[in-house]
Amino acid sequence: MNWYEKLNQYFPIEEMKSKEHMELLLAEKSEIYFKDESEDHVLMYVEMDDFVFIDYLFVSKNARGKGTGKKLIDKLKKKGKPIILEVEPIDYEDTDTQKRQRFYAREGFKHAESIGYRRRSLATNEINELEILYWSPTDESEESIYEKMKKTYETIHTYKDKQLYGQSYSPVDDVLTFDEEVVEQQEQI
Repeated sequence: MNWYEKLNQYFPIEEMKSKEHMELLLAEKSEIYFKDESEDHVLMYVEMDDFVFIDYLFVSKNARGKGTGKKLIDKLKKKGKPIILEVEPIDYEDTDTQKRQRFYAREGFKHAESIGYRRRSLATNEINELEILYWSPTDESEESIYEKMKKTYETIHTYKDKQLYGQSYSPVDDVLTFDEEVVEQQEQI
């Protein structure tokens, strides 16, 4: 099974980019978009000057619980930059969502509570709501994470979307929101 098939079988259709989209990113954005793969994992990520964005992280069932995911995250942490990713909210009927969130929490990732993410899937036409998680070697603000997410959305997620899918994703300001009241409440605690 090739790397795309592994991702496609694991991630919901509304979260998947097309194979053509990802191959285009690997070819045309090769200075920032990377694939790290083995028989047991696929990691697709973006590395900008000031952050890393994990686009997809897949660890095969037979490799889970053996430290593969931790090793991949540690490799990215060594870059000394904030790491950001999107994750499905916990669905108590889907134990994978719980395991995924627990894994990232163990690795020191925080939930960016002030950032909202709602994007219409071009594949299903349904609104897909995701949570933003981040890890930072410094005390990175959620506002800074928000700006980095906007950059990722505009540079990677919507790259040549009209050409690839026949339609465009919603503008970044309709997809990502920042709630300053949440930040203020966190600061008061």
